[in-house]
Amino acid sequence: MLFNSFVFVGFFLLTYALYLSLGRRTRAQNLLLLVASYVFYGYWDWRFLGLLAVSTLIDFTVGKALYRAKDAHRRKLLLTISVCANLGILGFFKYYDFFARSLAEVLRLVGLDPDPLTLGILLPVGISFYTFQTMSYTIDIYRGKLAPTESLLDFALFVSFFPQLVAGPIERARTLLPQIERPRRIDRDQLAAGLWLILWGYFKKVVIADRMALIVNPVFAEQANYQGLELVVALLAFTVQIYGDFSGYTDIARGLAKLMGFELMVNFRLPYFAINPSDFWRRWHVSFSSWLRDYLYIPMGGNRGGKARTLRNLAVTMLLGGLWHGAAWNFVIWGGYHGALLVIYRWLDPNPIDANPWRSGVARLRVVGMMALMFLLTVFGWLMFRAQSASQILYFLSNMHQGLGRTGVELLYNLFFFAWPLAAVQLLQYRTGDLLAVCGLPTPIRIAIYCFLFCGIIIFGVHESMEFIYFQF
Repeated sequence: MLFNSFVFVGFFLLTYALYLSLGRRTRAQNLLLLVASYVFYGYWDWRFLGLLAVSTLIDFTVGKALYRAKDAHRRKLLLTISVCANLGILGFFKYYDFFARSLAEVLRLVGLDPDPLTLGILLPVGISFYTFQTMSYTIDIYRGKLAPTESLLDFALFVSFFPQLVAGPIERARTLLPQIERPRRIDRDQLAAGLWLILWGYFKKVVIADRMALIVNPVFAEQANYQGLELVVALLAFTVQIYGDFSGYTDIARGLAKLMGFELMVNFRLPYFAINPSDFWRRWHVSFSSWLRDYLYIPMGGNRGGKARTLRNLAVTMLLGGLWHGAAWNFVIWGGYHGALLVIYRWLDPNPIDANPWRSGVARLRVVGMMALMFLLTVFGWLMFRAQSASQILYFLSNMHQGLGRTGVELLYNLFFFAWPLAAVQLLQYRTGDLLAVCGLPTPIRIAIYCFLFCGIIIFGVHESMEFIYFQF
């Protein structure tokens, strides 16, 4: 069920009305939300509800057993069961066909001609997100940072909470479970922030991201028909599209949760204002990058053991982070590219600065220059992320300087026309240091912005329900 569909709007309004009617009866509300979450997920394909339930039951059972176990060997065995079960399910559904095809290609290089044993497996939407979420639960119990919940209902809701189920944020049990277990209180500020996030999220998705898709998709589908400025604009448009699409989803998810009294973590902190790769990953897909840090990078040794090991750990973490995004080599290359950026920046400048050019008079130009460089490096990375082949990447790189193209100016106009509201709001957020800065503006200005966004959705929104990009991961 897509957020940007009338079916979902009706689904949420009905669910929310029932939720409010239950008052402060927390258990009844949780049961309602659990049923709604399974309906939400099952609407896409009811057959994969079993996977969601199996993952829930495994980690709920293992979590309780881990907490009771005192023997170190038994604790490691229980954690291994949880990790292997979750990664086994994820690996089979997401990566089996990819590795089967890759093995067949390697064998062809040595003179063999096997038929790849692919199964044509349909990828369950959101499996990467809820798998990482449940794994963090058992790992935190193993580390002694969390006590397991005694309620299967509460844990099942933690795993399947529909606002963030299929594309995050990847929540931690330490923050979301307590909110599920206790009565929620919905105040005026939450309602105001929630409504703003929902409106802004929908605008970013259906007006900005989906309009960018109308520029991006034709160019990447038939790049040989385009050249010069057309290719540059398409790449810049994808840079805007993926951010508007993914952060738009997160804003809607956080807004829906706020209306029900929940606080989900901030997943994006103005990533295109980053000054270096480390800063970018503190701002982009924060729930995922922090998960990699806490459950992969640090256990591998983190920045302990000397500079060489630190650089190795960074590279391996990002390589696996790229693979998490999808069963395709372009994602692995993209992850390796970002790993290389982290390694190079750490090697050249082990103590990078964190500065705001509006607050740092002496270093203002330097910081702006660092932002510009990091933005260009990020845009180049998105070419690897979006391209379907190495030849497509080479075509873009070798033809970007070949003049305007037939429609270059028109595409550039569309890019700026639909992207400027995003830039304007982001500048306000950056200058104020407040992602909810619009909520604090004087009432007349705030109402004018809301009307502008609402009218923009009605007039310019792409009303065909286009799937969110990160649903494929």
